Amino acid sequence: MSIVITGATGQLGRQVVETLLERNVPPQEIVAAGRAVDKIADLAQRGVHVRKLDYTDAASVGKALKGASKVLLISGSEVGQRVEQHRTVIEAAQREGIQLVAYTSIANADGSGMKLAVEHQATETLLEQSGVPFVLLRNSWYLENYTDQLPGVLAQGALVGSAGNGRVSAASRADYAQAAAAVLLADDQAGRIYELGGDEPFTMAELAAEISAAAGQHISYQDLPPREYAAMLVRVGVPGGGGAEILADSDLGIARGDLLVNSGDLSRLIGRPATSMAEAVRSAVAAI
Repeated sequence: MSIVITGATGQLGRQVVETLLERNVPPQEIVAAGRAVDKIADLAQRGVHVRKLDYTDAASVGKALKGASKVLLISGSEVGQRVEQHRTVIEAAQREGIQLVAYTSIANADGSGMKLAVEHQATETLLEQSGVPFVLLRNSWYLENYTDQLPGVLAQGALVGSAGNGRVSAASRADYAQAAAAVLLADDQAGRIYELGGDEPFTMAELAAEISAAAGQHISYQDLPPREYAAMLVRVGVPGGGGAEILADSDLGIARGDLLVNSGDLSRLIGRPATSMAEAVRSAVAAI
């Protein structure tokens, strides 16, 4: 019986596989599945089963889940198409008699007003209706959503957004991966809902101050109306019509508290404090 990690060719999925190996799960009991399997060919050399899986190809999904006991369903990246893609995996899990599906949802999914939450809400409903045992990993934002943008922030001398004074419980991708691995390896997880986020929520102004301290350069936070922020994102290369507007809408969600998590679930699952924003910023600035 094996554990299937979907989306293993992406950053989160890859880190979940690595964490399972670090926790001494035999590689032959892990299935790393995804589209671009060339990216994970090295895992096959280490004994992990590597299978091609495309959420839009039901046959490939069925083959990837064959003989599995548990599945980590990492939400797809194609906004607008994810519900049907996730349905394909859930239906395959039904056919295969999977014992547990762990789904990476979004923080506070049941009450969130964010556009990004809509497909997660629909997927949670599909899981509830499927009869397949499932556990929800409701992840807040990645710290990498901010640290990956630091070169541009430092170049322009400002952090820009539409989050107002809202606080976000962002955590590192590695911490979310470790939490997912912990759930996959634990017993009696069916029906549980984990609200996952960092221990120390922060505002964008606090993020700007931390960047300033780490870089030795004053960085201000400029709060823009959502339309202006979306237009700015388009100017710097973010696709309009979807990507830019969704990012601006997500900042409005932060302003409302949609990505604020106070459960402590993440640190409990990983057995230590979550990586803080300050730690992440210092590491990212040092790497530039």
